[in-house]
Amino acid sequence: MKNQSLEQLKYPIGKAKIPTAITLQHIQEWLIILEEFPQKLTLLVSNLDDKQLATPYRPGGWTIRQVIHHLADSHLHSYIRFKWALTENKPTIKAYDEQQWAELHDAKNAPILLSLNALAATHAKLVYLLKDLSEIELEKAFIHPETGSEVALNKNIGIYAWHSQHHYAHIENRMILNGWK
Repeated sequence: MKNQSLEQLKYPIGKAKIPTAITLQHIQEWLIILEEFPQKLTLLVSNLDDKQLATPYRPGGWTIRQVIHHLADSHLHSYIRFKWALTENKPTIKAYDEQQWAELHDAKNAPILLSLNALAATHAKLVYLLKDLSEIELEKAFIHPETGSEVALNKNIGIYAWHSQHHYAHIENRMILNGWK
């Protein structure tokens, strides 16, 4: 792990690879990831102290604390995007500058329990919403303003399952490298 390239440190599980043909089996697997993620993350980070939380997960990267707060912010945005797509016809969503959000006072200093609790609530609501969607509902989409592309809800489920595992690996890898796990 000590000789990992910057690319490996940025993408420890690789970049997201969402299949073009998404099956109900994919959806079920991704929903399990989303359902279990908040508790898994909480178990991983609950014993970290302030110095450990202030440690960047990679050179030039966010601190572990910033990653945890980013997860809560990002996944709350995603939950809202799902709701928009289910209630509007291909809405253009509002993008946000995640880097600037990560530099805000709360992302750099707030207790991680705030975001761990927010993630638990957001994921519980998200999984409850998504688990009974029909195939037609899963094909509904929103427009991302930065790319102009349509993002179908079934694909977005996969993206956020990957996003959960991606940032979990950032934190876990840093903990292993530093001998904290």
